[in-house]
Formats: sequence, structure tokens, C-alpha cells
Amino acid sequence: MYIYILRCIEPFSLSKWGYEDAADDPHGRFHRGLPPKTKGDYSFITHMIETLKNDTGRMGVVVPHGVLFRGSSEGKIRQQLIEENLLDTVIGLPEKLFFGTGIPAAILVFKKNKTDDTVLFIDASREFESGSNQNKLTDENLAKIIETYNNREFVDKYAYVASLDEIKENDFNLNIPRYVDTFEPEAEIDLMAVREERLALKNELASLETEMENYLKELGYGA
Repeated sequence: MYIYILRCIEPFSLSKWGYEDAADDPHGRFHRGLPPKTKGDYSFITHMIETLKNDTGRMGVVVPHGVLFRGSSEGKIRQQLIEENLLDTVIGLPEKLFFGTGIPAAILVFKKNKTDDTVLFIDASREFESGSNQNKLTDENLAKIIETYNNREFVDKYAYVASLDEIKENDFNLNIPRYVDTFEPEAEIDLMAVREERLALKNELASLETEMENYLKELGYGA
């Protein structure tokens, strides 16, 4: 089943977002707290959430990664959104995907009336078609993201379903590497093979030096 969402790219970390008037907002959109003056990311997020239908509302918004982990007032708003069970999915995207910025972004999916209290984390940041000035998500990349979202299951080094307790243990930090382990162990070094290769190179060097010395003697440069 596909999802239909409000798609929006908010102005990343907008500094002049209307902080001065937000406290007296007649629509009560900022009842979870005011975002900082210099970063308006959560002002757009909370505005969109307050416009959702109470029963079927869902939305997706593209955000900078700072939204996932910054503290202070943003951390408090993020915590409340999670505790209200509104956050459904966090999707990490590749860098250089959007015009005007090279930083990697993420998609946050919010839903009203969720049936459980888990959050799905998808790390799609490493699978893309590379470009000289801009990267691209291929149809295959997009299909994998959608399939993973719909299946909502663990995928090694790609997706993880976190419980509310796990997110609490991480102090409501949504930084994707805390949940999706993409670590690739380095290949073990065969010390005996390295030793044998070193000896072979050493013998080859000695042979070349002897050969060079003979050439020099033939040319009259020898001792």
C-alpha cells in the first residue's frame, strides 16, 4: 500500500521565521513551545501538523539533519511530538540531492492515529546515482524506500524499527546512526601473506640492485 502525503521542503534553518509574533499565535500552533529565533525548522513542522485531519492526517517534510538531534527548545518540541506518538518514520537521504545545498537531508513522516508507538528509521543515504553537481535517487532506490516503508521491518544496514523506550534511552535523539548500524568491519590482515610479500619484494630489490651494478661496471662506472 502506498502512502499519500503532503510533500514539502521547508526553508532549512530559516532565521527570520516570525518568532516575535509566534507567542501570540491566534491559532495556537506553538503550544509545544517556540523554536529558537535563529532556526525556524520546527515552526514549519508544527504548523503543518496542526493542519492535519485528526483521524487520517499524515504528512512528510524534508528537513536538515539538525532537526533530528539539536537540543534546547527544539529538543523539547521533538520530545513532545514523539511522546504524542505523531512521528512515524525518519528517512535519511543522500547528500547533494537538492538544488542550492550540498548537505544531506532527511524526510520526517508524521501520522495522526498511529496504531503503534514505534518509529521506522531508514538510512537511504548511501544508495543513489552519483552526479558531478547533483546526486539522484533512481527508480530502484525509490522503490526500495517505499517497499521498506510499507513492510516496516528490520533490514540489515538499511532500516530499523525503534520502540518508544529505545528512543527515550537515546534522550529523544533521532540521529539515524543511533538506530541503523551501517558499520562495515575492515578486512582482517593476513600477516603471514604480508611477510611473504615483503620478503619477495626485498629479494626482487636485491636482484635489481645487482643487475644495476653490473650495468654500471660494463659502462665503466664500477669501482
